[in-house]
Amino acid sequence: MLPKRPDLKIIITSATIDPERFSNHFNDAPIIEVSGRTYPVEVRYRPMVDDETDEDAERDQLQAIFDAVDELHAEGPGDILIFMNGEREIRDTAEALSKRNLRDTEILPLYARLSASEQNRVFQSHRGRRIVLATNVAETSLTVPGIKYVIDPGTARISRYSYRTKVQRLPIESVSQASANQRKGRCGRVSDGICIRLYSEDDFLARPEFTDPEILRTNLASVILQMTAIGLGDIAAFPFVQPPDSRNIQDGVRLLEELGAMQEGRQKDEPKRLTQIGRALARLPIDPRLARMVLEASKHGALKEVMVIASALAIQDPRERPSDKKQASDEKHRRFNDKESDFLAFVNMWTYIEEQQKALSGNQFRKQCKKDYLNYLRVREWQDVHFQIRQVMRELEHKVNDEPADYQSVHVSLLAGMLSHIGLKDQEKNEYQGARNARFGIFPGSGLFKKQPKWVMVAELVETSRLWGRIAAKIQPEWVEPLAKHLIKRSYSEPHWEKKQAAVFAFEKVMLYGIPIVPKRKVNYGNIDKALSREIFIRSALVEGDWETKHKFYHKNSNF
Repeated sequence: MLPKRPDLKIIITSATIDPERFSNHFNDAPIIEVSGRTYPVEVRYRPMVDDETDEDAERDQLQAIFDAVDELHAEGPGDILIFMNGEREIRDTAEALSKRNLRDTEILPLYARLSASEQNRVFQSHRGRRIVLATNVAETSLTVPGIKYVIDPGTARISRYSYRTKVQRLPIESVSQASANQRKGRCGRVSDGICIRLYSEDDFLARPEFTDPEILRTNLASVILQMTAIGLGDIAAFPFVQPPDSRNIQDGVRLLEELGAMQEGRQKDEPKRLTQIGRALARLPIDPRLARMVLEASKHGALKEVMVIASALAIQDPRERPSDKKQASDEKHRRFNDKESDFLAFVNMWTYIEEQQKALSGNQFRKQCKKDYLNYLRVREWQDVHFQIRQVMRELEHKVNDEPADYQSVHVSLLAGMLSHIGLKDQEKNEYQGARNARFGIFPGSGLFKKQPKWVMVAELVETSRLWGRIAAKIQPEWVEPLAKHLIKRSYSEPHWEKKQAAVFAFEKVMLYGIPIVPKRKVNYGNIDKALSREIFIRSALVEGDWETKHKFYHKNSNF
C-alpha cells in the first residue's frame, strides 16, 4: 500500500478496473469514476476456409475479408475497420478492395510509414462509407472515429525473444482474448456495432486471456541497448513495473559487450556506455546479433548478401515441409543448398524468389510459392524486414555492394554476430565443442550433416533429444581472433631461448569461451613478460653461451 495522500484523487475510465480494490491499494484515496460511452456490439464468427484447397492461406484471408465486407455492406451505412498484420499486407488488401469498385466507398490504409497528411485522412469528415485498414496500432494507441463495423482476422505481429536462437523475432501470432475484445470495442463507441471475427468461437475461447507483458517476452539485450541509447542510465536501477530477473539483465549486458556495443564508463562510478557500434545497432529494427552482422558486412563488401540472410533469420523459416510430402518438399528445397553453408541457401532462395516474382503475376506467384513449398506470408514478411534494414543502412550511408561477395566476406560478417555460436569438431565423440562447454551436433536437416567440417558456426542451438546446431556453415579459426579481440583469453607456456632468432619465445594458446581458437602458436615472449625473458636471456644466452653475436662485450666475457 502506498503512503496516504489527502490531495490525491484517482479518475478511472476503464470498466476493467475494480474501483474498490484500486482505492485500497492507494490508501483509500477518493475514486472518481468516468464511464466511457459504449454500445452493444454483436460478434459474428466467420472462420476462414481451411487451406486444403488449391488456394493458399493469404488467398483465403483475402476472400474472407471480401465476404465480410459484403456482409457488412448489407447491414447499412457505417465505416469499417479491418485489422491487418503489417504494411505490405495492408497495401495488398487495399489494392484488392479498390479493384472491386465498391460504390460510395473510400479505402484508407493506415500504417506508420505513411506521411502525416495521409495518416490524418482517417480523422477528416467524409461522405459515403470508409474502409480503414490498420495494424494493431488501432487497437489501443489511437481511435479511428466513426467506426461502426470491425473485421478481425485475429492475428498480429507480436515481438518474441527466442531463448533458443537468441534472436528477437516478430512472428505473426493469434491475439489474446483481451486484444480481441479490445478490437471488438472499436466499433461500439458511436452506435451499436458488429464485429466479424475471421476465426471460430472455439478458437477464441482457447486463446490466452491476456498478452504476455512486453518485458517478459523481449530480448533484454535489445531493451538495454535501446534504453541506454536514449539515456535512461543504469538499467539495473530502473523502476520497472514488472522488473526482469537481474541475471537476465546481466546476460543482456554481456551479449552487448560481446557484440562490441557496450563498454565500461569513463569513471568507475559511471554506468556502462554505448560504443559507436552500439549507437548504430540501436537504429536497426532487428535483434542486436543480426544488426551486428549487417554492420560488419559493410566493411567487407557483403552488405547485399548479409541483409538477405539477417532478414531471413529474423523471421520463421519460409520453407515448409508437410508431413505427408517430406520427400517432395526436400527435393524442391535442395535446389537452394550450398555444400559448405546453410546461410547461403537463403541467398540462393532470395534470388530465385526475385526472379519468379518478376516473371509472374501476383496470383501466379502465390501458387508458385505453394508448388515450391514456400510459405507465401513468410516470404512477404522476409521482404518487409529486408526493406526496413535496407532503409536504415541507406540512412547510415552504407553502400550496398554491386558485385557478389565471396564466401569469406559473407561469413566473417555473419561471424561478428555469432562469436558464441561457433564449434570445434571432437573427432572421438563425433560432436562439436561449443562455447561454455556446450556440446552439440549438426542438425540432420543441414546441408553439412553428412560431411561435417572441423570448424562451424550455427545460427541457433536447439535442445530435443540432444543439443543440435541449426543453420550451420564452415568457417576458419583465423577469422575468429580479429573479431573477438575483446573476448579472447591468452595463456603462455614453455618460454625458452632460441639461438637462431636470438630472442625468448613461448607457445601461446588463444581461447574463446573455452574453445581453443589457436591451440599452440610460437610468439615472441619479450613484450609479454619482460622480467622472465631477461632472466632466460641471461641464463641461456650469456651464462650458457647459446648466442651467436658480434658484440665485443660478449666475446670479452667469454674469454674469462
